[in-house]
Amino acid sequence: MSRIIEAITGRRSWIVAVVGLLLGLLVILGVGPAERSPSPLDSLPAGFESAQGQELLERLPEEGNQTAIVLFTVEDQGIAELLPDLASVMEDVAPEGVEPPEATGEGEGQSGPPEGVTDATFPVIPAQDGTAAFSVIEIDAPTSSVARDTVAELRAGLTDAVPDGVTAQVTGPAAISADLASVFDGANFTLLAATASVVAILLILTYRSPILWILPLGVVGIGDQLATTAATHALKTFGVPWDDSTVGILSVLVFGAGTNYALLLISRYRDELRQRESRHEAMAVALRRAAEAITASASTVAVGVLTLLLSVFPSTRGLGLASAVGILVAMLMGLIILPSVLVNFGRWIFWPKVPRQGEQGLAESRSVWRRIGDTVARRPVAWILATFVLLGAMTAGLFQYQTGLAPEDQFIDTPEAITASQRLGESFPAGASDPVILVTKTEDEAGLEELSETVSDVAGVEQATVIAPESGIGQVQVVLDAEPGSDESKEAVLAIRDAVPDDVYVTGGDASALDEGEGNVQDRWLIMPLILVLIFVVLVGLLRSVLAPLVLVLTTVATSAAALGVSWWLFTGVLGFNAIDASMPLLAFLFLVALGVDYNIFLITRTLEEAVEHGTRDGVLRALGATGGVITSAGILLAAVFAVLGVLPLVVLAQIGVVICIGVLLDTLVVRTVLTPAIVRVLGEHFWWPRRVDSAGRHREDDDAEGRSLEPVSG
Repeated sequence: MSRIIEAITGRRSWIVAVVGLLLGLLVILGVGPAERSPSPLDSLPAGFESAQGQELLERLPEEGNQTAIVLFTVEDQGIAELLPDLASVMEDVAPEGVEPPEATGEGEGQSGPPEGVTDATFPVIPAQDGTAAFSVIEIDAPTSSVARDTVAELRAGLTDAVPDGVTAQVTGPAAISADLASVFDGANFTLLAATASVVAILLILTYRSPILWILPLGVVGIGDQLATTAATHALKTFGVPWDDSTVGILSVLVFGAGTNYALLLISRYRDELRQRESRHEAMAVALRRAAEAITASASTVAVGVLTLLLSVFPSTRGLGLASAVGILVAMLMGLIILPSVLVNFGRWIFWPKVPRQGEQGLAESRSVWRRIGDTVARRPVAWILATFVLLGAMTAGLFQYQTGLAPEDQFIDTPEAITASQRLGESFPAGASDPVILVTKTEDEAGLEELSETVSDVAGVEQATVIAPESGIGQVQVVLDAEPGSDESKEAVLAIRDAVPDDVYVTGGDASALDEGEGNVQDRWLIMPLILVLIFVVLVGLLRSVLAPLVLVLTTVATSAAALGVSWWLFTGVLGFNAIDASMPLLAFLFLVALGVDYNIFLITRTLEEAVEHGTRDGVLRALGATGGVITSAGILLAAVFAVLGVLPLVVLAQIGVVICIGVLLDTLVVRTVLTPAIVRVLGEHFWWPRRVDSAGRHREDDDAEGRSLEPVSG
């Protein structure tokens, strides 16, 4: 280990810096991120009925086809007179890849095209109220980008071609997919730019140097691009799906964690420069001492995010693997590249506050954090009780949680596909824009007719239409009279599932939403406890203690619960959200626990170091004084970085960002500053149980239940 540290911090460290940065840039520029085409199965819970039905649909020759609905509306009731003109408009503006729907049988409740347009390529169906009509088309869109471009071309053509007084909008699954792809156009670049800007501003404020901030930002920025490249290729190699949101969250995670590691290392380096004349010796000591905290931090985060590989959602598994790769890259950049870069610059890099040998170290200073620690130390029990009362009150919002966003609530800015769907529901059955699909293996069209009749008798079903079997797969499309995403539509889906045979799979928007809710509940019950157990085990191994890891995990859980609870009031009372996305609690809890425990790790590893000479009770106050500034800076920076997720267009990402922002600030300003030091002051040397750390510079551990101990060894 000493040779590795010497290579990174010694006189030839410039070789490590140059070679490391060049290799990183070669991978980024020469290899680049992997690409893939998203699949409808990515976001469906594996093994659930909606996913099984979608798997059958994917086997059809036209599995890339997506349904779109063109909605025509007028202010008066004269739509019937315009039907021939609208049918002609459809033929004129249909771009390449747009086809009429497949021929179907007539299920119960179905009416054919209206008189006058029966022979039209794209029949236009009028509403009884005379204010609207729609036409169903199939778009050959094997990827979301193709759907986006095709729908955009269709919309542009309709705008120019419709008669005066007619408004044309495009909705349906293809349009929703297109709008989702469109809102991510340039979003990851926007996110990267916003994240880098926030990090740059906060680093300048933290270091109060016009130069120093450039080095960690540059190293972390290269690490971010390297992590994206490495993660996407790892995902592709193992066949794990990912999407645009995966890359966005990965970028935020790498910037946040990487900058935290940089702050910790540079703070320790600056402190060691006050003790030593040689910057190479100072960096060697700083790296050796900071490496334990950084490694511990990265280990807990990596173990935490890897639990997502057990999720029933393929895209969530992708996020877990990508995040683990990202954290590994951030750790290596912080432990190898950044110190080798920094040490090749003189002390002047800290200008104007250049550290000089002989200046007072952080642990001996009377910083604001040390003064806070002294205040807590006078009445630690009272501070513990007050903090838990505060966190408990904030947790109350958890009992009000309502999960499951309706389709129109999933976007921060409502796209055309959603507004058109809502307007469609005013003149037609509410479920017409996103029908429930019954899928089964069959060539028997008569059997599908019987299935259609059975389903038509189910309460809440407005219409059932048979799709001619193809490649041994038959379908029945079912339109519900309830709005998509409503409780009534979910009840209708459950009733349909009860009414059909076991070999018929019910899928489509409402059925998928129902299964996604159940899948998220299953994930929470499995993954949340596992995260806590694994992080506890990692901390036990790192600290060689049982009680200390237990305290760290429990305080972090309390913070996470408080952040999730208070966020509910913020979402509903300030931001205007009606509910939370079903996947948000798990992801927010995961990142809060994995990242939140970092600040306790930074504090406790320094406490252990100080306890060897000064005892645990005094050691925690010295550690708070030494790490208070850097941990506060790191916490504020990480909170701000995750808050930047709000620039992305999806409500779920904004919700995740808000919860993590609140939780990290609580961890930084309340738990690490007040609660953890107070608990350590109360427990004293027992905090490390069963490990024993005394103030004579020795570590001792019990070797059996009779109380005999090993001979003291040097700490």
